[in-house]
Amino acid sequence: MEQVSMEATNPNPSSMSGVAAASAAELLCCANARALLDSVDAFLFDCDGVIWKGDKLIDGVPQTLDMLRSKGKKLVFVTNNSTKSRIQYANKFQSLGLSVNQDEIFSSSFAAAMYLKVNQFPPHKKVYVIGGEGIVQELQLAGFTALGGPEDAEKRAQWKSNCLFEHDKYVGAVVVGLDPDINYYKLQYATLCIRENPGCLFIATNRDSVGHMTDLQEWPGAGCMVAAVCGSTEQEPIVVGKPSTFMMDFLLQKFNVSTSRMCMVGDRLDTDILFGQNAGCKTLLVLSGVTTQSTLDDPSNSIKPDYYTNKVSDILSLLGE
Repeated sequence: MEQVSMEATNPNPSSMSGVAAASAAELLCCANARALLDSVDAFLFDCDGVIWKGDKLIDGVPQTLDMLRSKGKKLVFVTNNSTKSRIQYANKFQSLGLSVNQDEIFSSSFAAAMYLKVNQFPPHKKVYVIGGEGIVQELQLAGFTALGGPEDAEKRAQWKSNCLFEHDKYVGAVVVGLDPDINYYKLQYATLCIRENPGCLFIATNRDSVGHMTDLQEWPGAGCMVAAVCGSTEQEPIVVGKPSTFMMDFLLQKFNVSTSRMCMVGDRLDTDILFGQNAGCKTLLVLSGVTTQSTLDDPSNSIKPDYYTNKVSDILSLLGE
């Protein structure tokens, strides 16, 4: 790949208040929905809390996506959830009856692998993973050797006298993402690699605090796992998922669309909406996921989307399609 940014950002949302708090968010209505549609060539969608919750589609999503495609809009799915690779996400879309190909999917698991690739990570070095199969698969597809991940789910670290916890000295990067099987063994392995292997990178897929892993409730997100490793290593990670615009570099290579003609649609202010704002996109917040109306309206909230609505399918109903 050519002309791709060599750095991912480690954004602090509070430092973005001057950018994010430009004006109050507008409730999506018939008039501004039509204006938004006419001003945008590509819609970027988050997945959890926007397209689905767990394995259940949110009402009206298929019809809305079909309508947008029928009007010539490009659709891209940009997710921080690193548990799946792009291939696995394409399979999930298909299982839910949505026609989405791999090239339209940009996941934080893919971003982690691409960060190493564009920064010329030495091929003889290995990558230790706290996270799911998605990260492992994307690393392998990029040509890297991945350790840990699901393989270490059942391993246990034991405190014994005169017993040294061994780790691979050839690990040159640790990638931390959402891991429902996180354990003390993984934390110790990652900690030793980062603290003792010279130059070992600490990469986070994202720092989401919670997410809709099931349709009925939120669950702890990757930010919890990342925070644990931050605590044990006393280091801050390189963040490759939203709100970092690292994934946008790849997206711009794939689709010939200016960011000013894109709209980021998401359910999180501090990742989805801030990602869109950082990249220069229009932004639409949906209240079908993490963010509530009270959170949006809270005086302490400095991140304001251009528009907000209850769910994605409101676009369809407001346009009378």
